[in-house]
Amino acid sequence: MLENVNLNRKLGKQTWRHELPALQRRLFDLEKACWDHGKSSIIVFEGWEAAGKGGAISTLTARLDARGFKLYAITPPRTYEQEYPWLWRFWLKAPNRGEMAIFDRSWYRRVLDDRVERLVPRKEWRKAYLDIAEFERMLADDGTTVVKFWFHISRKEQKKRFKKIEKDPLESWRISKEDWERHARYDEYLEAAEEMFERTESEYAPWTIVEATCRRWARRKVFQTLIAALEKALGADAPPVAPPNPRDAELRRVSASIGGESDGGL
Repeated sequence: MLENVNLNRKLGKQTWRHELPALQRRLFDLEKACWDHGKSSIIVFEGWEAAGKGGAISTLTARLDARGFKLYAITPPRTYEQEYPWLWRFWLKAPNRGEMAIFDRSWYRRVLDDRVERLVPRKEWRKAYLDIAEFERMLADDGTTVVKFWFHISRKEQKKRFKKIEKDPLESWRISKEDWERHARYDEYLEAAEEMFERTESEYAPWTIVEATCRRWARRKVFQTLIAALEKALGADAPPVAPPNPRDAELRRVSASIGGESDGGL
């Protein structure tokens, strides 16, 4: 699957600045409608290190009502968490009615990092595919919309970004020895990701591959995919699309003046 992804997709800076305010406003309106109608959602961000997941999440949530969503940055399980069934800590983070839960990394660590780094026996990570399918199916059957993103960049692009980050004294801390070790095993992670898609793709919890070489393209695709999913979940309860806002031009000027966090760099 991933070998057929076109990683050369790009979006111009001016086009992105023009579109972003309307996308953020639409998502805000849908967030409120989901809250009013008790429609919960889970948004999963997976993908390569330095692929832009964190920046996409920041842009996605910049104009949402903070009361309507929760953001979870998932790390390896703590000691006490290892004493419970492995999905226990994720069940605790399932959203309440009307809430949006955003996962920066997720339960998919089990079939990616844990598999490639041999942190758990083969029997356990293979069983995890069934555990994940049942977990997501139960959430979906309960009315939760599940949206999963995989941020995809090439091995060459990842190396380029690692080196660029390391040269910045304020950002170099983000790249660790472990990141370079995982980079060296890119092909193994690629194989694990391909099997993950094959075994966990479903109608109720589909994967969206995000071409992330251009961050602006990636962020627009995330907005458009999530907006479409929430509109489908709300059905007739989805609010009408708001007309263009005269303040959009002002928001674009402010974004440009502060360095364009929402521009996405590449």
